[in-house]
Amino acid sequence: MSRATRIDFNASPRPTLGVEWEVVLVDRRTRDLSSSAAEVMAALELPDDPAGPRVTKELLRNTVEVVTGVCDTVAQAAEQLSTSLGAIRRVTDALGLEVVCAGTHPFGVFDNQLVSDDPRYAELLERTQWWGRQLLIWGVHVHVGVDSVHKVLPILNTLLNHYPHLQALSASSPYWAGTDTGFASNRSQMFQQLPTAGLPFQFGEWGEFEGYVDDMLVTGVIDGLSDVRWDIRPSPKLGTIEVRVCDGTPTLRELRALTALVHCLVVHLDGELEAGRELPTMPPWHVQENKWRSARYGLDAEIIVDAAGRERLVTDDLDDWLTRLEPVAKRLHCEDELRLVPGIPALGASYQRQRAVFEAASAAGSAHPLVDVVDSLVAEMREG
Repeated sequence: MSRATRIDFNASPRPTLGVEWEVVLVDRRTRDLSSSAAEVMAALELPDDPAGPRVTKELLRNTVEVVTGVCDTVAQAAEQLSTSLGAIRRVTDALGLEVVCAGTHPFGVFDNQLVSDDPRYAELLERTQWWGRQLLIWGVHVHVGVDSVHKVLPILNTLLNHYPHLQALSASSPYWAGTDTGFASNRSQMFQQLPTAGLPFQFGEWGEFEGYVDDMLVTGVIDGLSDVRWDIRPSPKLGTIEVRVCDGTPTLRELRALTALVHCLVVHLDGELEAGRELPTMPPWHVQENKWRSARYGLDAEIIVDAAGRERLVTDDLDDWLTRLEPVAKRLHCEDELRLVPGIPALGASYQRQRAVFEAASAAGSAHPLVDVVDSLVAEMREG
């Protein structure tokens, strides 16, 4: 791509939906990570449909990514994910493996992991060295179709106001290599160390984004648009905004809730633009502080909610937004899924549940309480 090359946004005629769910392979006996993705992929039996759901490899061979096709509703996306996960289980059950998902594995370490055979992955690790070798992290990515390139950056910039809500709800990475980090989402802090990862710049016009990408290409920071690994980013080829905020989600129930929340937020903001209203934004330093607060404190975070610096408990602000989004959820046929969102704070987010298991196992004299945490993640994934 030269400096004169445009980045064409392949606009979506309707607010379609796509989900990418990174799931983790663990040994049934030890509960440690298992670099068995190649064997699982080779044995998988899924319909050969380029436009349909699929399972793909990832950076590490302990991971497979479950990807939907283009969907219209959260229910459709969830059905595809469930079907693909069932196909994976038929293979992993025979291989003595379990499937889990969280932002991090409680006690896994990189030195024991195998990297997928791909020149892009080899180049990433060669460049990023120690930080790249720490990428034992997993997440959920949600794509929502947008019908005009002129809406993409305004929606993206305002979605940053909702970053802490999504991160607090999905936080599932309190442990790192056997240690409690004190964070609800340690994954978010690890991933942002990579070049071009982390929070996006708040560009006002599409041309500014094109200029940024050109500069990154000319200076060798990236080789292609996919190397821009922002937490929220445009996906021009697909005609979507891709929300990559969420930690790996341990259950399909929580995944349905978070997907519905993202879908409703994007469509709500689109509707505000259609009505001629300007979307609210916050200074980058407020956005950055909110990311840190929600990563550190999760559902107990006091977040900044507007450019004036007003603060609220993240769950209080979330409650108001869920009420505001009810009409949007009805139009998108995801009322049931959006109603699952309050259940996450009520039952405890994953980081809270993991710590509760660890404390209970430790109090009961377990020799390996972090293995008990993985046991709980295995059970949650199976129960859904």
